[in-house]
Amino acid sequence: MSRESEAESEADSEAESAPGELPGALPDALRAELIAFRRDLHMHPELGNQEFRTTAALKARLERAGLTPRVLGHGTGLVCDIGGEPGPGRPVLALRADIDALPIPDTKTGVPYRSTVPDRAHACGHDVHTAVVLGAGLVLAELAAGGLLPHPVRLIFQPAEEVLPGGAADAIEHGVLDGVGRIVAVHCDPRVDAGRIGLRHGPITSACDRLEVSLDGPGGHTARPHLTTDLVSAAAKVVTEVPALVARRVDARSGLSVTWGRIESGHACNVIPQHAELSGTIRCLDIDTWRQAPDVVHGAIQEIADLYRAKSEINYVRGVPPVVNEPAVTDLLRDAMATRRGAASIEDTEQSLGGEDFSWYLEHVPGAMARLGVRTPGERGVRDLHQGDFDADEHAITVGVELFTAAALIDAAARPA
Repeated sequence: MSRESEAESEADSEAESAPGELPGALPDALRAELIAFRRDLHMHPELGNQEFRTTAALKARLERAGLTPRVLGHGTGLVCDIGGEPGPGRPVLALRADIDALPIPDTKTGVPYRSTVPDRAHACGHDVHTAVVLGAGLVLAELAAGGLLPHPVRLIFQPAEEVLPGGAADAIEHGVLDGVGRIVAVHCDPRVDAGRIGLRHGPITSACDRLEVSLDGPGGHTARPHLTTDLVSAAAKVVTEVPALVARRVDARSGLSVTWGRIESGHACNVIPQHAELSGTIRCLDIDTWRQAPDVVHGAIQEIADLYRAKSEINYVRGVPPVVNEPAVTDLLRDAMATRRGAASIEDTEQSLGGEDFSWYLEHVPGAMARLGVRTPGERGVRDLHQGDFDADEHAITVGVELFTAAALIDAAARPA
């Protein structure tokens, strides 16, 4: 039995015990088409704001279904409405997918859909997210044609999620939230079995920013560091002491952390260099502390630079705030999954330190993100996100489609926040 078939067999047995019935089951032919669509995307990954092939494929398929998708202003990504225009008493429920890939090689072996593009891979599951939203849109379009869709639904296929500060901000500028009352999304989770989802009220991801630091001094001979700025020592102190200083200047429960990924300085063992560069990320679990973080980080770096008489230049690049799930929308997803597949298909999940630009949508409208299980039940070990051997059990596509169609049909937008 195939990897996806095993999961389907187990999850479908769970679905038989689900407490409610809704229209909009995923037909076998469409399920097979969505798997093929996902595999095609997986073989042809595109980086952020370069997703022209992906956008064209989505546009063509939605148009074949009689829909009218609109490509976003930069030429990649698109938005598509189903079930009429929003209006008073008819707020839109938005379903969001991200469509870009990562600049890393695909190291999987033994699969026919391995990436054909060197140093590019869908190693975060965005191809799965895209297939889920496409499938939900096609099912809901059929239901809308039969008068069975209670409120309009909007499909958002967003580019450049992996590019700080994320493509969500550009999508919002292009009007994708106009008329939207609620927004939902899924993110692949290789720690959760296919056939299940993870949910959490409140923060489910962390904030993530980028930090770049330059340190400069006059340089000199390593025999006489007292006559110049000992720049390598200064850089080392920034690396080792800034994380501790930052952590002590905010509430420890906020989880504010600085982690360095690069340090570079000097060319010779007996020459004190004139320039050093450092870069890393800042992550934070709490949105209020995240808003204070630039000042805290700047202050800590400047103190150490001054101590070593080094000139500092700090480039603090805002990334994304935490994704904070609104309770009522989270409960909508819980109800939708329980209706389709039973309460046993839902598990609680913890807040992660990963960043996600879905958070920018939640600065404007209430919404929630679910963790979509992509691990084959019984599989040992975990192929983590952002690794070249990451893959997903494709039964997750069926589960994601069922989750979103049920959310639309039980009238999410009309529920009280």
